[in-house]
Amino acid sequence: MRVLIIEDNRNMVQGLQHNLELDGHRVEAALDGEAGLDRARAREVDLILLDLMIPRPDGWQILRTLREEGVETPVIVLTARGQEEDKVRGLRLGADDYITKPFGVMELLARVDAVRRRLRLGAGDRGRDTEPIDFGEVRIEPATRTVYRAGQPVPLRPKEFDLLLTLARRAGGVISRFELLREVWGYGSDVMSRTVDTHVGQLRAKLEQDPGAPRWIITVRKSGYRLRTGSED
Repeated sequence: MRVLIIEDNRNMVQGLQHNLELDGHRVEAALDGEAGLDRARAREVDLILLDLMIPRPDGWQILRTLREEGVETPVIVLTARGQEEDKVRGLRLGADDYITKPFGVMELLARVDAVRRRLRLGAGDRGRDTEPIDFGEVRIEPATRTVYRAGQPVPLRPKEFDLLLTLARRAGGVISRFELLREVWGYGSDVMSRTVDTHVGQLRAKLEQDPGAPRWIITVRKSGYRLRTGSED
């Protein structure tokens, strides 16, 4: 897998590059925000490791810019800021995962491997289960990874689409947060369930008529989430 590191600490970059290359990845690095943003825009990498505190521009702005420009490359945020609100902010801006400094090499490699598995599974999905799925005003088209509401395309980020499709393929069944973390993000209970909640909130804002009183993406108390089917009307 091709990995881009956007990080201004040279020692950390050298350590990350060494361990990722030993794990079989091709790695390049950018030591400031401007160079990192330019390289990420080229869309020639499979994963970005992004330091939030990198200068000119900082990681927040890089992430926001990439997602606004439609760059969907998975991003793992590297941050010394461990507060939950910072993690949630990163997820809302479009990060796929985060890891708090200092971190162990094995933890980082596990997160990178989770992204690699998701990319492989996504490629496999494009060849199967391609029939459109409808609920309410919404149509999901797995073959093209597109979603429409009342006939109009709805821009979803990659993880938002994966989450919606996972819920839709359960045909109204309840899926726990742990199952969603495993199936959509590729890892388990070590990651806060707020990751799922944040993405569900984003889906509701884009697909529900009243996100505060959702009709389709339902919270099942103490269990998880489910997507209502048309047959329940």
